[in-house]
Amino acid sequence: MKEFEIKILSDYDNVAKVNKEVREILEDEGVESYILNAFEICIMESVNNVIKHSYKEQKNNYICVKLKIDSKLIEMEIIDEGEPRLKFEIPDLDFDPKDINNLPESGMGLYIMKQLMDELTYNSKSGKNYFILKKWLY
Repeated sequence: MKEFEIKILSDYDNVAKVNKEVREILEDEGVESYILNAFEICIMESVNNVIKHSYKEQKNNYICVKLKIDSKLIEMEIIDEGEPRLKFEIPDLDFDPKDINNLPESGMGLYIMKQLMDELTYNSKSGKNYFILKKWLY
């Protein structure tokens, strides 16, 4: 299993940087484009959430993105030291996508990531928060 680690500071300007680095790593590993695109969406959403919710938009806090890749699995772990989530519930959203005026205002990010990944887990221990996304390669 190959492992990679990318560290950034909690600044929205760094989200594109980590996204680009992860995409380059996955491209070098020959990952298919639809999986690359899924990871890009998940990185944008999850790192933005860390900055907004865990760090309350305070800059200069560390975010670590770890990738583990083998022939059967891509695992991405996002680690921060901000405020932990009080609960980790992925909503089942029931809405009419054609009715743009009644789309849910929150919860969409986790819902979308659940659709794109095979497994999402979150835990907090020893002052660190761990959000793990897994995509099985068949």
